[in-house]
Amino acid sequence: MSMIRDIINKTFSMGIGAAVTSKEQIEKLVDELVKKGEVTQAESKSMVEDLVKKGNEARTEFEQQINLKVKQRLAEMDLATKEDIARLENRIALLEEKNQ
Repeated sequence: MSMIRDIINKTFSMGIGAAVTSKEQIEKLVDELVKKGEVTQAESKSMVEDLVKKGNEARTEFEQQINLKVKQRLAEMDLATKEDIARLENRIALLEEKNQ
């Protein structure tokens, strides 16, 4: 495996760039490798599919980590949840009915 190809694979394996790189950009990159003789035409299709898959996996993992961190920070802020607000609205409605 060539040094350039190895670097690209390692970079995408780590999720760097793969999470934000579109399929079109990946195809252009792999086409350049084909033109330079670093990758055969037969290898290029599977390489694109593999890099796109790794990119999607990295993107999903990144989104999950962000969601987890946001939820943790919101919990630390002790903000009212939708359930808290709904419970208070129901309680207010009951109190209003009693006062009428």
